[in-house]
Amino acid sequence: MACLIAGAGMTAVFSSSQLSSRYSLSSQFSGFSGTCTSVPVVSKGHGIRAAGEPSEKSLDAMRKFSEQYARKSDTYFCVDKGVTAVVIKGLAEHKDTLGAPLCPCRHYDDKEAEVKQGFWNCPCVPMRERKECHCMLFLTKDNDFAGDEQEITAEEIAELTKGF
Repeated sequence: MACLIAGAGMTAVFSSSQLSSRYSLSSQFSGFSGTCTSVPVVSKGHGIRAAGEPSEKSLDAMRKFSEQYARKSDTYFCVDKGVTAVVIKGLAEHKDTLGAPLCPCRHYDDKEAEVKQGFWNCPCVPMRERKECHCMLFLTKDNDFAGDEQEITAEEIAELTKGF
């Protein structure tokens, strides 16, 4: 765990050992009026970021994969692109933390075991075999929730997932 401090136009991450004394924190941020929140921190080759926030590299890879797979499978993104954005962000986070784009819309007792099995790695077996996407990322044209688009920008994802 670490402490993420944000405010006054700046952000800092401190390890547990750095926060062992109140003096340490106050001396480094004298007069600072931000907040301190304990968050898990990930540093898996893409710089330090709060857990739950995928790297730009993985987010872009999952966005491009989703666009390409939608075209290849003749499927479309949900009419509510917020659904598309959240799913892509979840896939990117799993790619960073698990090494594979495990479906983010399901509960797993053991995510690492599920990744190894491969059944729920995107595109999952139901999608590949029957064009059934539990996440509503890839929808057939006859689905009531299917939109007309097979593309989404990085900016749309960022805007639609603020606060998630």
